[in-house]
Amino acid sequence: MIEKVGGTKNPRIGRIVELEPDLVLMNAEENRFEDAEALTAAGVRWHSSLPRTPREVGEQVLALGGELGRIEAARVLARAIEERVEQLERRRQATAAQRFAYLIWRKPWMAVGRETYIDALLTLGGGVNVLGDRAERYPVTTSAELSAADPERVFLATEPLAFTEGHAEELAGESGLPRERFRIVDGELLSWHGARTPAGLDYASELFREGPEDPGWPGAKTPPASPSRSGSPQ
Repeated sequence: MIEKVGGTKNPRIGRIVELEPDLVLMNAEENRFEDAEALTAAGVRWHSSLPRTPREVGEQVLALGGELGRIEAARVLARAIEERVEQLERRRQATAAQRFAYLIWRKPWMAVGRETYIDALLTLGGGVNVLGDRAERYPVTTSAELSAADPERVFLATEPLAFTEGHAEELAGESGLPRERFRIVDGELLSWHGARTPAGLDYASELFREGPEDPGWPGAKTPPASPSRSGSPQ
């Protein structure tokens, strides 16, 4: 059983130091700077990342592979990411992009904006973010704004908030957008980078190929199983 040592904003630094880890993985957006300073003061090595595109994930994988002495394994994963990125870039040139919104929170409704890993992943998959022109990386929105933006697809993630079909019904009713545009999606595959990235790229591409005519749309189709957690939410 893996011991829990707190959350991203309240790690038990003392216990982490007692465990004598070779390396602590951190995320520049999720973890606090003061905790990184405390680890440094205790002589604990840490590695922080904040990739905003799949290509940057490949670069981070190589950097982490160097830190861990696993550079060959890192090169295999980085190569798999790069190959999928190139495949999707070619596909995007040959197909029309579909307008999407990706929601991560309720009360208030909050979405994914520009310069985020999720936005880059779904853009490569075949979409264009209807809230991508907002200044915020995670803009607050309303059902009226969503209606005016008129996305062809509305993705409701299973994390950080576990959206349900009931939430899809609620937002469809509030916005007046057709219910068939709403889809519950695997938030871990689309936001946790690293080992998940190749599968996440494949999944993002599948989401834009599916549609109301498919038996699994919306919600009936089970998303592909996520690999074990390795990475950070973006």
